[in-house]
Amino acid sequence: MKNLSETLRKSIHLSSLVIPLSYRYILNYNKNHAFILVLIALIISLIVEMRRFWQKSFRRTFYLMFGNILRKHELKSFTGATYLLLSSLLCIAFFNPEIAAASIAFLSIGDTFAALIGINFGRRKFIRNGKSLEGSLACFVSCLIFGLFWLKNPWLAVSGALIATVAELALIKLDDNIVIPLSSGLIMSIVRLFI
Repeated sequence: MKNLSETLRKSIHLSSLVIPLSYRYILNYNKNHAFILVLIALIISLIVEMRRFWQKSFRRTFYLMFGNILRKHELKSFTGATYLLLSSLLCIAFFNPEIAAASIAFLSIGDTFAALIGINFGRRKFIRNGKSLEGSLACFVSCLIFGLFWLKNPWLAVSGALIATVAELALIKLDDNIVIPLSSGLIMSIVRLFI
């Protein structure tokens, strides 16, 4: 059952690609419009989260709908979706549009492939965090392929994919929905200064 709920969770996670794809293809990298739309989505998400914490009847309905895909720590904390929207907002605000979109996509794609491959095919586990080499390779390869297509600059693609993979693998207390896009976006921004 855990594999099924994680697969469902990651399938939904992959749908967050709508943010970078819309930013590029619908909004034509209009930073102001993207910021406003993601801010609205984040505010709605925060309202839902607050109602879930404070209203028992709303919490019951929320858990009926999403309880089987929530992680244990999300029962008393924000969900990954809220963190994803927050990191997307920060990426849009602070990074070049192409890098912002790529770093958000690295979260959607890399984290999804790391989990799906790691859970189903991971044999070589890292001792400290239980993640697998196969999952980490899937994260790197999927981000790299996307990055080469999206960024059209191999240095940005490699650096962003590598840092997204390290962030996905790292033992950091911060939610990886924040760490992956912000760290990959920051590194790609730095690399971009030198190429």
